[in-house]
Amino acid sequence: MDLQLSAEQAAARRLAAEFVDREVAPHATAWDRREAVDPDIVGKLGRLGFLGLTVPEEDGGSGGDHLTYCLVLEELGRGDSAVRGIVSVSLGLVAKSVAGHGTAAQKQEWLPRLCSGAALGCFALTEADSGSDAAALRTRAERDGGDWLITGTKTFITNGTTADVALVFARTGGPGHRGITAFLVPTGAAGLTRREIHGKLGLRGQATGELRFDAVRVPDSARLGPEGGGFRLALATLAKGRMSVAAGCVGIAQGCLDAAVGYAGQRVQFGKPIAGHQLVQQLIAGIAVDTAAARLLVWRVADLVDRGEPFATESSMAKLFASEAAVRAADSAVQVFGGYGYIDEFPVGRYLRDARVMTLYEGTSQIQQLLIGRALTGVNAF
Repeated sequence: MDLQLSAEQAAARRLAAEFVDREVAPHATAWDRREAVDPDIVGKLGRLGFLGLTVPEEDGGSGGDHLTYCLVLEELGRGDSAVRGIVSVSLGLVAKSVAGHGTAAQKQEWLPRLCSGAALGCFALTEADSGSDAAALRTRAERDGGDWLITGTKTFITNGTTADVALVFARTGGPGHRGITAFLVPTGAAGLTRREIHGKLGLRGQATGELRFDAVRVPDSARLGPEGGGFRLALATLAKGRMSVAAGCVGIAQGCLDAAVGYAGQRVQFGKPIAGHQLVQQLIAGIAVDTAAARLLVWRVADLVDRGEPFATESSMAKLFASEAAVRAADSAVQVFGGYGYIDEFPVGRYLRDARVMTLYEGTSQIQQLLIGRALTGVNAF
């Protein structure tokens, strides 16, 4: 890349790349086959400081800027998007929300554990009937003295069956976004049951679950942010979360590029390596351009965040382009590999399956287009 990284950023990138090459990539196929990553990976991520990036050191984090965070997620995405998802959700959606909106007691209770890997978090927003239309969620929290009783069901929750705390969004008022409040709910609470969702097309090693709340009691001190402020908190969190997803998509695309270039130089057809055939070079060139463009869009968002500038529209642009680019890159890589790309002896088939969900979660590609369009025209098409 033409942009100059600082010595600290370059060192973090090297550390993440070495970690991925040693601890993640060699095991990704086995984790995909058995639909579970090695749980020890969480502690390893924590010991390297990857689960505390951008969280202040005084709160138990490892500090650093958002470009460093994106560089690490890019490398994790190159190795295994299931591992990248652990960090994106537990750190990017939960720990950062506590750091930005939590009370001193909430920070003290959760941040050191989340940032060290001693605990994991999940972001419990999606429901069966409210995906893109998150403001239509039905999970309710009713006051009972000084406590709240939470009842409802959340689905497609990353880290859902492995998390120690769930950031839960529940309706505490009337319909619409103003009636939603956020709560930090320990997953061992009475009345909370969890079921893992199997048979996914991609991200098979990542724990994805359904959470059922049956009058789960939490104190008012578990409320994160003001009553009725949950939807605003969720939107702000997801705006940064889209940067995280986009960074992981850059990693997928880079992995596809590396694999395609390596294979094309070794595979011989018609008396020469297939890298010497024009249409194979066309496929590889397309992957390279998409990867470079997506990376720059992600880095622009990280720079805006670090400078305290508005970034939500740019984050939607990065997520839209990078997720679609990752799908194109993986599809082209499978084509370069031919029949070998269709079996899991090589990573490109997994990249394709993992990339496909990136256009769906944390806001579909269509939702990103509407967000960008609204920002440009001032007209709401929702």
